[in-house]
Formats: sequence, C-alpha cells, structure tokens
Amino acid sequence: MRRWDRLLDGYLEEYAGRGRSPATEARVARVLESWGQWLKRRRPRPRLDQVDADLLVAYMRSRTAFRSKSTVYGTLSVMRGMGDYLVREEVWQSNPLRWMRGPKVSPYSRLPKRIDASQMEALWREATSQRGAYQQHLWVTVLALLYGTGLRLGELARLDVSNWDRETALLRIDGRKTGRERRVPVPEMVYRCLEAYLPQRHNHIERLGGFDEQALLVNRNGGRLSPASIGNSVHRMAKSCGVTLHSLHQFRHSCASDLIEAGVRLPEVQRILGHQVIATTVRYVHIADPQRREAMTLHPINDWLGLEAA
Repeated sequence: MRRWDRLLDGYLEEYAGRGRSPATEARVARVLESWGQWLKRRRPRPRLDQVDADLLVAYMRSRTAFRSKSTVYGTLSVMRGMGDYLVREEVWQSNPLRWMRGPKVSPYSRLPKRIDASQMEALWREATSQRGAYQQHLWVTVLALLYGTGLRLGELARLDVSNWDRETALLRIDGRKTGRERRVPVPEMVYRCLEAYLPQRHNHIERLGGFDEQALLVNRNGGRLSPASIGNSVHRMAKSCGVTLHSLHQFRHSCASDLIEAGVRLPEVQRILGHQVIATTVRYVHIADPQRREAMTLHPINDWLGLEAA
C-alpha cells in the first residue's frame, strides 16, 4: 500500500492549496490516515483499484459505530473528496462514494443552548467573587470577550496585547480557522473591562518578571492562558453558581442570537462572528427571529382582541 501513501500525500498537498485552516487540514488527514490503516490491515490486503462499494460500506460501519450523525457525514464527505482524487489519478474508474449518502443532519440540532440573562448575570457575579483583584478582572474580561464579541475559544486564547487597539476600539482576530483575519468593534462594556484589566495584567506580569509575555490573557504563572484552562475555569465557575453550561460555544451562540434579536442585520452578524458563508449565520435565526415576531403583531386576531376589550 505504498501507493496509497503517495496518493494521500498528493491529495493533502492539493487540499492545502484550497486555503483551508490548519485545523481542517489536520482533521482531513486524520480521517484519511485512519481509512488507509484500515485498508492495510485487511486480509487479504486489497489493491486500491479493487476497493469497491461493499468494502467502503464495511469500513463506514466499523468507523462510524456509536458516532453522531454529524461525525458520520463528515467522515463520508472527506472520503468522497479522496475518492474524486483517485478518479482523477485514474486509480478508480468511478467514485462509489458519490452515491453513498450520509444521515440527514439538521443544522439546528447542533446549535448549543442559549445562555439567558439571569444565567449570564450569575456567571459575572461568580467571576467578581474570585480570589484576588487580578483573577477577578481576568475572568470578568474573559466572559465579556466571549459574550460581547462571540469569539471562538481558540481565537480568545491566541489574543495578544497587540491585537487590541484602544483608539479605535477594535479587536484584531487571527484567521487561523477561517483563513481570513477580521477586526471586531467591541461594545462599551467590553471596552471598559479590557481597559480595567490591562493595568492589572501589567502589575501581575511585573511581579512575576515576565516582561516579554505577549499574550493578552495571562495565567497565575505569567504565561499564556490555554484554551483548556479557560474552559475548565469557566465550567468551574458555572458549576459553582448553579448554571448549566455544556460548552463555551454557548457564549458565541448567545452573542449571535441576541444580536439578531436586537435587530442587527445578518451580514453584520456574519462579519462579527467571522463566518465564511452567511448560511452559517442564518442558523441562528431559528432561535432569534425579530422579523417573524414583529410580523405576528400584525395578525388580525390582535384586532379582534381589541374589539372584545372595547
């Protein structure tokens, strides 16, 4: 199966040229490497040109047992792309994966639950009760950035002090996931949290002697706060104040839903969140749809109720 390894390297090189994020490229590589290892372990070992629909179905059954629908669909999609490459390389005459369909996945089923106002307030109160002035300012700022700007966890952890421009109140977000950098204007409350936090950060780093640290969010030891540390700490605060938090992505979901409900146009929400296509942003209308709510105020039944009251 050395031929498989050469073909895989060729496909991954071609895939990298599409401008996908490094995280997406790594996921595609993992899926295809797993497929290749499965083929190599088969006895008798099949030749690539002998891989047929039955063998593909057998692999999908073994690979996707007890997996979510979205995982199954994602695996099939990656394999389908590799199958097309094998056709272009004249290894396969046709791609059997083209007619294999994955499970139907609703885009709304994957949306995390919204954090309501009372839960958000409880989280902020818990953040202000942390021990020490620096920890209080740090975690209030983390919550403000998560909800106020809708940042992804990785984007938040990778922020440097240089990403913040206080003159324009803009936060520069790297494009590691999307391949495109964006600048996000922050709300007034987020601005105040950042400006109150930065002097605390400076004093904290000065005490530890870490003057060269570029990270915006700094841990107790003066180093960059990792995504895992942010997630664990926020989950711990949520548990302490009785808020059910499934994922930090709920802050991003709440930001998008609340902006739409407040009347912000979808293209603007798309730019704030850094979605590559507006279809991703449209998913949040399923939860927050101010136009639909406004339309129902025009329902004739409202006039009838008015007549009855008279």
